[in-house]
Amino acid sequence: MAPQITVIADDYGISPSVSAAIRELIRCDRLTGTGCMTLFPEWPEQAQLLRELGPAPGINIGLHLTLTDFAPLSRPSTDGNLPPLPRLLSASLQRKLDQTMIDAELDAQLERFVDGMGRLPDFIDGHQHVHFLPVVRRWLETRLHRLEHAGRLPWLRGAPSIRFATDARIKAKIAFVALIAAGFNRRMAAAGFPIRGPLAGFYNWQRPGDFHKIVNQLESGILKNAIVMCHPGLIDETLVGRDQMVQARLVEFEALRGDISLRA
Repeated sequence: MAPQITVIADDYGISPSVSAAIRELIRCDRLTGTGCMTLFPEWPEQAQLLRELGPAPGINIGLHLTLTDFAPLSRPSTDGNLPPLPRLLSASLQRKLDQTMIDAELDAQLERFVDGMGRLPDFIDGHQHVHFLPVVRRWLETRLHRLEHAGRLPWLRGAPSIRFATDARIKAKIAFVALIAAGFNRRMAAAGFPIRGPLAGFYNWQRPGDFHKIVNQLESGILKNAIVMCHPGLIDETLVGRDQMVQARLVEFEALRGDISLRA
């Protein structure tokens, strides 16, 4: 039976230990896929290790588009890095993002995925949900010919639903992301992309123990028609130097490595 609960680990490639943890969870059937960040120097090696797992039914390997915080592949920004999320969102709202520069960066990330994996991604989503932004929607619409293989396009991670919120604070966060995602599903489906979702898996990662709320939802079966994002990982110096989400990744890894069934 094909998995009915889709659990996708974000951030493959952000550090060697995070990538190793994700591969372990894939090997033991605790994940149904992972989204890859291709803009880091370690990507070629981590891509090879992922390829060595071999093809597996129901496992999706996707591209996790990244437009914040890290050094771009295409060209340096004024301070050497992509902007933090608040600045990116502000520029998007003011329509000040340069479409040509965005296109060049996303093209570079896509090409690096193909170079590393030897094929196109099964799906596309975004780090910090940047795939919902208008400039990324336009990039997707203008890259249909590049993304299509054997008459199929990669599926896209759709908008979230507040019905999966675990508390009032998370409900507000989901509502904010849903606002950014307004119209995304309809527009991308009209362009020909399969849309999967709604997106679930939101919790307060600054309180790592709250991940048990997502585990409870997984075990209850209410998420079986959703795309559940997660961020499992082991900790290394590279991760600590790149991201604020550290301890929560270890908590997620240990929880997912336990007795969670992804099948109905």
